[in-house]
Amino acid sequence: MPPESPDESDWFREHLQPHDSMLRAWLRSRFPSGVDLDDVMQEAYLKVMKAHAQKEVKAPKAFLFATARNLALNSVRHAKVRGETTALPIEDCEFIDGAEGVHEAVARNQELEILTKAIQSLPDRCRQIFTLRKVYGMSQRDIARKLNISARTVNAQISIGVNKCADFVGRYCETGKL
Repeated sequence: MPPESPDESDWFREHLQPHDSMLRAWLRSRFPSGVDLDDVMQEAYLKVMKAHAQKEVKAPKAFLFATARNLALNSVRHAKVRGETTALPIEDCEFIDGAEGVHEAVARNQELEILTKAIQSLPDRCRQIFTLRKVYGMSQRDIARKLNISARTVNAQISIGVNKCADFVGRYCETGKL
């Protein structure tokens, strides 16, 4: 469903569309092939646009990813009820919280946006190593092998990344500005 007005269309192009390929890859890495990614993404875009029409969405990328994740989890849940089998890593299920309210979801999404900005602020090599370790869960040895660097360098860059992210979040907490 296309956005209704030029302002909504611009907002969609600026805040959601740039994340399309990253969202698709992220969903593909987390959910079984039985989940229709196109449907999940379309519905996620629709829900985020509806939320934006009602009030400002402060962290659109985080809100989009959380919405897509929840929709994909619902798809897995419904498939299970229908008797279909899907393989979903148990660690992905701990995000399910049916009692979570809008305020908690928005707060969590804003925290995710702050963390994303913190990671984006890292130097290129440090960000690459940090992301491979913390987001994709690769071992330090595998990262070293993949990037053709020493395990000691990987360890040092992860430490630097953690410290810089902590500093970034601390500054945000003090100033309230990204």
